[in-house]
Amino acid sequence: MDAAALFKFAAASPVLTSGEAKLVLGASLASSQRKRLAHSKASSFCSLLPSRLYCTELCEIFHSGSKRRARGPVMAAKKTPEGSTQGEGKYKHTIDLPKTTFGLRANSVVREPEIQKLWEDHQVFKRVVDRNTGETFILHDGPPYANGNLHMGHALNKILKDIINRYKLLQNYKVQFIPGWDCHGLPIELKVLQSMDQAARNELTALTLRKYAAKFAKVTVNLQMKSFKRYGVWADWNNPYLTLYPEYEAAQIEVFGKMVTEKYIYRGRKPVHWSPSSRTALAEAELEYPEGHVSKSIYSIFKMVRASAGSYGLFEDYFPSLFMAIWTTTPWTIPANAAVAVNPALLYCVAEVHLAKSSGAKQINTGSVLRNGEKKLFIIMALDLINILESKWGVKLTIRKSFLGSALENCRYIHPVDGNECPVVIGGDYITTESGTGLVHTAPGHGLEDYMTGIKYGLPILSPVDDSGNFTEEAGRFSGLNVLGNGNIAVVKYLDDNLLLLAEEPYKHKYPYDWRTKKPTIFRATEQWFASVDGFRRAALDAINGVNWIPPQAENRITAMTVSRSDWCISRQRTWGVPIPVFYHVHTNEPLINHETISHVRDIISNKGSDAWWNMSTKELLPEKYHNVASEYQKGTDTMDVWFDSGSSWAAVLQKRVGLSLPADLYVEGTDQHRGWFQSSLLTSIATTGKAPYASVITHGFVLDEKGLKMSKSLGNVVEPETIISGGQSSKDGPGYGADVLRLWVSSVDYTGDVLIGPQIIRQMSDIYRKLRGTVRFLLSNLHDWKPEDSISYVDLPKIDQNALFQLENVARMTKAGYENYQFYKIFQVLQRFAIVDLSNFYFDVAKDRLYVGYAFFHFPLIGLTSN
Repeated sequence: MDAAALFKFAAASPVLTSGEAKLVLGASLASSQRKRLAHSKASSFCSLLPSRLYCTELCEIFHSGSKRRARGPVMAAKKTPEGSTQGEGKYKHTIDLPKTTFGLRANSVVREPEIQKLWEDHQVFKRVVDRNTGETFILHDGPPYANGNLHMGHALNKILKDIINRYKLLQNYKVQFIPGWDCHGLPIELKVLQSMDQAARNELTALTLRKYAAKFAKVTVNLQMKSFKRYGVWADWNNPYLTLYPEYEAAQIEVFGKMVTEKYIYRGRKPVHWSPSSRTALAEAELEYPEGHVSKSIYSIFKMVRASAGSYGLFEDYFPSLFMAIWTTTPWTIPANAAVAVNPALLYCVAEVHLAKSSGAKQINTGSVLRNGEKKLFIIMALDLINILESKWGVKLTIRKSFLGSALENCRYIHPVDGNECPVVIGGDYITTESGTGLVHTAPGHGLEDYMTGIKYGLPILSPVDDSGNFTEEAGRFSGLNVLGNGNIAVVKYLDDNLLLLAEEPYKHKYPYDWRTKKPTIFRATEQWFASVDGFRRAALDAINGVNWIPPQAENRITAMTVSRSDWCISRQRTWGVPIPVFYHVHTNEPLINHETISHVRDIISNKGSDAWWNMSTKELLPEKYHNVASEYQKGTDTMDVWFDSGSSWAAVLQKRVGLSLPADLYVEGTDQHRGWFQSSLLTSIATTGKAPYASVITHGFVLDEKGLKMSKSLGNVVEPETIISGGQSSKDGPGYGADVLRLWVSSVDYTGDVLIGPQIIRQMSDIYRKLRGTVRFLLSNLHDWKPEDSISYVDLPKIDQNALFQLENVARMTKAGYENYQFYKIFQVLQRFAIVDLSNFYFDVAKDRLYVGYAFFHFPLIGLTSN
């Protein structure tokens, strides 16, 4: 690589928009090859630099006739205290002092918006893409949610994408980057509702709510787009994709229809994550598991009344005082109990209970049955848990008999609430001795494992809980009580009053919360629409193996999540979303859904948008062949999971937009998207096309504060991108550093893990930025009168200059490797060391004598601009 080529490569480095780090390489080459400074600096630089504008400062450097030139101080001879210029006199002509309009201070808060406006006015991104002649590179943008201001995670994500895209542009790729936004769902609906008073809410219709929600989403998109532009991000901002656009919604309906045709979509009554606070079903990706949740767990006993034919001899001596001990963290599910499950391979025992003086472990409240001590008790439990339970309950347990769990199958016990007989059944591997008693209270309407066991044994799927999380009349005495509040307490009290409660203790564990309302969820059996992941799980796992995952361990994470994923609940009981295009018979409630009905609805939505589902009649929404029976059907009211919305972006964007194709070259999102967008996109694409929607996937970590803590308004440690760029409203927020310092920070961190940011880190970045800028300024100031004819060959250079060029070539090689491997922090480290240590601290210091006086006295050219 010759010197001019190295300079072009270095100057075009896309880590920083303002070009300071880029010019470190370029200008250092110029300085290290020649010192005969000429007056035509701009023209000689322009012959080496690419003709495209990539940085904030190019205008400042090269357009000497513009008003911008006056902003930067000119480096010239220093002045004496009296005001006379040093160097005036007979020796002035012997000194060649540096001169430049490139200021030491960037004035980024003012200059960056001006340059960014220039980019937009001249459509720089489009012109560069059109000029490139290489292959197409598609980085498909994951849509941020349009419900508020951007945070530091957004900045990290979009700037990483921009660095990648700029490098690909410099490699002659036709880069396609279409920004997107996720615009449907509950958070936006809640924002609208919160802005209204109660009277307005009472009169709110579905169409009015949708109108307000669409308006809110579009306003938020414009605000977020403005922020992304301020970060210096290049994209096709004039043609974004929004999930509320009719053409997008139609493509989503088309994906749904193909999955229906492949028989991957079904309707069923099964337990799903239900949010009482949102009154809707939730998918796995809509849950979070905050630290510190504590449940009220209980040990309860159910009275066994009959042994199976094969095990009567085991238990006959212990009737009528024989009980089974169960443990649960959700006492409110006991009214829905349908069985007790055991592990057939575990050892169980009958243990006689003897009261002890100890009151049990701390924080445990023993029940009346143990406090009174009047009742003779024989309890069945796992043999391995005897010692632990003795300690917890504060009793002495004497083992009377032991046996395998298989001996308990088909024994019968009395339901603790309704008094009916229920069976003991064989469960699965989820029954262990790690906690509890080894016997599992089974409520098929309130848990997936319980549901699967219930299907196997034909158990009733009871779920006496309504949309708000309150017991229904089916729960009898508990009707109207909230299951997460007084209903839970009432069940525990009832068990204690009936001498069925052994002990109660707080239990700290991970529990699912609604990620939007930040409130606990429940498992509840309801009629929902599901995507059968089992139907294409194997194909999805095979596709994962064919994707390039960065970092490599990301493959293990998404593989584990795909292996364990249950069927995907895709229906939501909300208004603001894409409708599930299904019609129900008014008498039988049987669904009408087929290729013909779905295609008809898709065509309508493509032309009129999804509002058509609410403002058109059932007859108008049905194909003509069904018009004579339209009165027998009614439209469904469910909308699709927003992850189905965003997970269809490959179909709505990559397959529909001109110049794009499937799969995308790259997806870049946070590590939480392994169970979110990465997975929903994979599942919908595999189900309908048989291949993954992406060739490579990069995942980055979360942004934490300087101490490694999650940012929180309550902790006061939130760092806002806008504050870093433009400064805060108060002095404690610090000055505005500009987007380049924020981008420099992004380039400096190893994004494959969680990254830290805070005032101290930003100040350090600003110092490094200033040192890089100072290095560039020194180089430019000594090139103010350079001319190409002053060049000399590499072999004629002094050893120190040859060494500088050798180092530069190594920097260029390592920089290119860093870009190719998406390891931008290595580029940052290499450039920082080269500019500040190798150049400023050593090479410049040694070369200063030759730079200032060498030519005038010795007519000795320092270094040339070409190599052999």
